[in-house]
Amino acid sequence: MPRRYWYIIIIYLATQLSGIIGAPLLMALGFGRADAIAVWSIFSFTIATVWMLLLLKPELAERSEKARIGSILLWSIIGFFLTVFAQSIAGMIEASLFDVAPESENTQLLMDIAEQSPIFILLPVIFAPITEEIIFRKIIFGSIYKRSNFLVAVVVSSLAFAAFHFDFTHLLIYFAAGSAFAFLYVKTKSIITPIITHMLLNSMVVVAQLYREDLENYIEQMEQMETILLGGWF
Repeated sequence: MPRRYWYIIIIYLATQLSGIIGAPLLMALGFGRADAIAVWSIFSFTIATVWMLLLLKPELAERSEKARIGSILLWSIIGFFLTVFAQSIAGMIEASLFDVAPESENTQLLMDIAEQSPIFILLPVIFAPITEEIIFRKIIFGSIYKRSNFLVAVVVSSLAFAAFHFDFTHLLIYFAAGSAFAFLYVKTKSIITPIITHMLLNSMVVVAQLYREDLENYIEQMEQMETILLGGWF
């Protein structure tokens, strides 16, 4: 791998681990736990994201990364539905074969922080998709794909992507998402496509989690209305 790829990996790992020092430091300055985690995460990932993009600037300027905007947006939207479908299949497999509950402790933990400190939403919606796609698709998948084949590159990069979320009960769901993102990267020859799809997917999860009660109440009201309307006909 090019030396700049190793620099990017080091930056990413250092940013992930920096919270061990950064969050307690902010708490010592008077921040609450959730605010400390949120503020440090956004601060550190902003620096990391800018730094990583600067290191990748020569490649991002290449012709292969200049796919038509319309094509990128189209495949990003298609990719969103493809990823949701792939994760749904993975979720059904987990539930039927391994009796795994659909709820994710990792996601719930992040949403608990976001509810207390809304700025934290920027992490899963903006910074995580950018940094994760650069690491797991552009660098890990891309490097293996050049020396091997699509299947090997997908398995290795998607397993790494899934494991790095530390939610091993839902390993298959993360693997499915990683595989879909890799397909989009190869299909469009642009890392921007899986980044946008990843952003859309995470945004959907954030909205669904934060407004779960409102959505459940809305669905319940619609079901009650449907029962009333049907009751009037039969």
